[in-house]
Amino acid sequence: MRSLLRHPKIQAVLAKLLGWYLSFALRTTRWTLDGVENVAPHALGQPGVIAFWHEHLPLMPALAILASRIPGYKPTPLHALVSLHRDGRFIGEIVRRFGISPVLGSSTRGGATALRVMLRLLANGELIGITPDGPRGPRREADAGVAQLAALAGVPVLPCAGRIANGITLGTWDRMKVPLPFGRGVLVCGTSIQVPRDAWREAVPDITDALNRAAKRAKLLCRR
Repeated sequence: MRSLLRHPKIQAVLAKLLGWYLSFALRTTRWTLDGVENVAPHALGQPGVIAFWHEHLPLMPALAILASRIPGYKPTPLHALVSLHRDGRFIGEIVRRFGISPVLGSSTRGGATALRVMLRLLANGELIGITPDGPRGPRREADAGVAQLAALAGVPVLPCAGRIANGITLGTWDRMKVPLPFGRGVLVCGTSIQVPRDAWREAVPDITDALNRAAKRAKLLCRR
């Protein structure tokens, strides 16, 4: 069974089915967007790095849906950094359904190439989505790569988080939750973080704290 599930054609079918389900679940969820003023500049065309913990990955495509409803919205190409590993490629095929193009690479494989690609995309005025604790953790601890990318590109980091009232919690290292249709959800966009070019390492704890604050606020608002 494991060998069958690893077959490229089977994975392509599974990615298509899961992408369809996720799109249906996210579009039937009643969302609350907290921090509209923080995401608005990016919805209007400002490049930046959208950061969120790996556990929130299935929820974040909803941000693209909600951002499109902001007055003056300017469609901006959105990309997501995903691992070169088989699981990363699988995720890449799923996010394509939401108009998000994957950039393949991680801190352990293909990192230098991915960094060059993302710098070029940001220079073109596009957006990059990153899970700073992915693809394998430690959970809720930001890797230095997100700060380095923002510093070199001269763009802000937008810390985001998502929470749903009803979902299925997976037995993964990050305790990822997959949404169920027709539920309630909250997306939080915190205050953008400007990363100094000559002190980007010092900004890593600030990014971690901002992401954890966003996650905590999303949990609080969803309970309400």
